[in-house]
Parts: sequence; structure tokens; C-alpha cells
Amino acid sequence: MNTKESAQTILIVEDERDVTDLLTLSLGKAGFKTVVANDGVIGWRKAQTAKPALIILDLMLPGMSGLECCKVLKSNSDTARIPVLMLTAKAQEADRVAGLEYGADDYVTKPFSPRELVLRIKAILRRTREEDTGEVMSAHNIRIDPAKHEVVAAGKRLHLTSIEFKLLRTLLQRRGRVQSRDRLLNDVWGYESMIDTRTVDTHVRRLREKLGTAGNNIETVRGFGYKFREE
Repeated sequence: MNTKESAQTILIVEDERDVTDLLTLSLGKAGFKTVVANDGVIGWRKAQTAKPALIILDLMLPGMSGLECCKVLKSNSDTARIPVLMLTAKAQEADRVAGLEYGADDYVTKPFSPRELVLRIKAILRRTREEDTGEVMSAHNIRIDPAKHEVVAAGKRLHLTSIEFKLLRTLLQRRGRVQSRDRLLNDVWGYESMIDTRTVDTHVRRLREKLGTAGNNIETVRGFGYKFREE
């Protein structure tokens, strides 16, 4: 493992002691540092102070539920960019979709494989690093600066979650070309039809709302997917 990754901190927001112990041990062996919070409110506070590279978030938490905690994290400019991996006993597809719609970058159900979890975390962090590189792009009054993780639309700076940022960047990079929902799931979320494609629709709708009138440049191709309008 490279030294950059070995120095990264993972915040574990989980109230089950055996789970936090297993995660701390597994992540420690993989070269990560860990910080633990046993309820949602404490987790939110530690996310602000510890500035972790990634947050592992349980859904069923005292103080503040995992979904509510994720919503708060993703709506705050100081924490919106921190990737969130939800780890929960809730295995229904509706729960998974809800978690991803709230801005989670991945969703793992209990019981889980520590080795698989570490691999998923590394994949998320690798995608996050890739998002932070690349040239500045602009079209239709929208400007994306990957190095600064900055999006400006009609002169207004926007606060996008990591998923929203990657979704917009992907559509803009491929402007004029229709992107199916399945392809967006694979390229933006890293899934291959593992979740309901409605989560793509939800994120596109929220992205359009944040972009304001510039959001009209994301066109719906009925029955297939989306494309960013060419200039």
C-alpha cells in the first residue's frame, strides 16, 4: 500500500462494539487509521473535526439515524465531499436505494466480509482521487474544476456531493452522447445493475435543482437515459 493511502483516516459510526472492533482490526491491517463514534450525533461532530478520508455509517444508530446523518453530511459544504459507505443489517432493496439516494457512495449489508469491505473502501478512495485530477471543463455556463472540486453555474458556486460531482462531470465529458442508466450506475457508482436505476433519476433531479436553469442542459432520453446537450 502506498504511503498516501496508509495515512488516511476512516471514521466508523457504529454502535455495535463487536462490529467496531472487527472494522478497526481489519482497517488497521490494511494500513488505515480509524476513529470511532457510537451514535449519529457524535459521528457528525467527529466528521467535522477529524476530516476523515471516508465514513463507514450504520443506519440504525442512537442520537441520529444513519440516513439523517448522511443527509446532514452531504448538505454541509465542509463534509459533502467525504465518501460515505453505509454498513447495515437492512438488506431490502428499498433500504439500499434510500441510502444511495441520500448520497452514500456504497452500501454493504451485514454480515459482511472484512476483506471485501476493505477492497470496496479502496475502490471508493481511488475513484475519489481520480475525480480530483483532470482539466477544467466548461459548457453552457457551467464550469467544472476537478482539482478544486469546484462547480460554478451561471456565476454561482455550487456545493455538490461527490456523487453529484462525478455524475455532472461524466455527462459533461460525454456531452452530446446518450448515457444509459445502467452505464451511469457502472461509471459513477461503480455498480453493474446491482441497484434500482431509479437512484440515477433521483440524483439527476437533485443535480438539476442545484444547477438551476443550467440544469436544462441535462436532457432526458425517454426509456433510455440522459445526455448533456451539445453547444
